This record gives sequence, structure tokens and C-alpha cells, in this order.
Amino acid sequence: MSIQTTIAAVTDVLPPSLARIARVVARTPSIVVDSTITELASTCQTSVASVIRFCRAIGVDGYAALRMAVAAELGRESAQFGAPAGFGSEISAADSLRQATAKVAALELLAIEETVAALDYEALARAVDAVDIADRIVLFGVGASGLAAADLGQKLLRIGRLAVVASDSHEATAVAALGTTRSVAIGLSHSGTTRETVTFLQTARSAASITIAITGAASSPLVAQADHALLTHAREPRLRAGAMVSRIAQLAVVDCLFVGIGQRRHDATIDALQRTSEATQPLHAPGGTDAD
Repeated sequence: MSIQTTIAAVTDVLPPSLARIARVVARTPSIVVDSTITELASTCQTSVASVIRFCRAIGVDGYAALRMAVAAELGRESAQFGAPAGFGSEISAADSLRQATAKVAALELLAIEETVAALDYEALARAVDAVDIADRIVLFGVGASGLAAADLGQKLLRIGRLAVVASDSHEATAVAALGTTRSVAIGLSHSGTTRETVTFLQTARSAASITIAITGAASSPLVAQADHALLTHAREPRLRAGAMVSRIAQLAVVDCLFVGIGQRRHDATIDALQRTSEATQPLHAPGGTDAD
């Protein structure tokens, strides 16, 4: 996982003084390259000692190593994605529309690349095993995570699996309480701290369900309630109406999980997809295609 993505993943669990440094660096990563350790500490209204602690907290051996890592990463990613000057920095009012959309596109491509590259395939296989033998799959997420939950639920329904996507926290908790050893509960939360989703998995686990977390935070309350954790990696820009980049990372994991499930019963999956496609064909306008 890259330095910038690591910083994004741990910001919410860092002590306040270190989190302040993380947010400044996330907003303008080039500040690390352009500033001395004293200058960065002053900008972040903290101490040099705190900057050193921040480096250690993200797994870097000192400020010099952080500067080198960030400089190399910015150069590599700017060249890789053909991004404009200032790549890695937050979207600002000064950006042109082309620059702003280029930044978002680059971040979304990186989210998919880093998420898949760092995916724990043993954990994925265990999650696939659990869903494959389940007689009921319950999914829940809040906000944009709810959209990813709905996407997986729809995919599972299309191949004949009993999938329930809870519409609110009360319904999610109630359904989770009826879990058994033959049911699976999947909770999605980028931060891993969304109280409703944590409660959902906790309730499901207490009822003997197998629990799966899809989250961007390995050390989070959601993972603590999960039998299997599938981690996403994303740098979310501040300028957003809801999750953007993290949602793309979640959808990448959702698709990997679905493909694994479909492969277990390959012929039956292909047959189900074909039959559901044919069944919905009359609902499309003449000359249209089945793109749903």
C-alpha cells in the first residue's frame, strides 16, 4: 500500500496531533517534499517530535525517509496516470474542470489497483466458502456503503442466492438477530467505525452467523466483529457529496467476491444469468441491450 493511502487509512485512529499532520499531508502531499521537518511542524501547529511520531505511526523510519517516499510516489503516479501538475493534492477551487476530473479518475484507478494488489486471497477464499454454503446472506451498509451492499445483493439474487439487503439500521439489526450457523452477514463501512454497521455485525455474530467486513480500516470496530475481513484501499478527496473513491474500492471487492462465488458453481451461475437476462429482455425498449 502506498504512503498516501496508508495515511488516509490511519488518519481517523491517530491521536489528535498526529491526525492533524495526516490531514495536512493528505491535502497537499508535496508539502513533505518542499518543507523541512520544522516547517511542517509549524504548519501543522505541532512539534517536531510529533512529526517523528507520525512517521513511525505510518511505518516510515524518520522524516527523511518520508520525504523520499512521497517524492518518489508523486513522480511515479503522475507519470503513470499522465496527471497534471499538483497530482496528489486535494481538488481546489483553482483547478480547471479537466484537472479536477483527472484527479478523481487517477484516485479511482489507484483505489482499484491498490485494493486488488493488497487483497488477502486467503480471507477472500474463506468468505467465498461461507457465502457458498449459506442458506441466507444479509447485507448492510450506510450511505454509499449501502449502495455497494445493494450491488452485491442484486448480483447474488441474479444467480439464485437468497440475499437480503437491509434498508435501515433497525431492519438490519432485527434480521441479524435471526441469524443461524447457516447464514452470513456482510457489513460494509469504509471507516469501519459506522455504529449502525458495527452493531449489525455484532448482532449477527451473537446469533451464530458467519460475519464478513468490507472496510478500509484493518484496526477498526467493524473488523473486530468479523470472522473474515476484506480490506479496501482508497484516498478519499475532501470535495465529495458522499464516498467516491472508497465506493469504487468497495465495488472492486464486491466484484471479486461475486466472481469467486460464481466460480464455485460455474455452470449453474451461467445458466442463472442467462435465464434472468432472457426473462427481463421484454422489459427493454426495442433495439436496446441488456446492460443491467
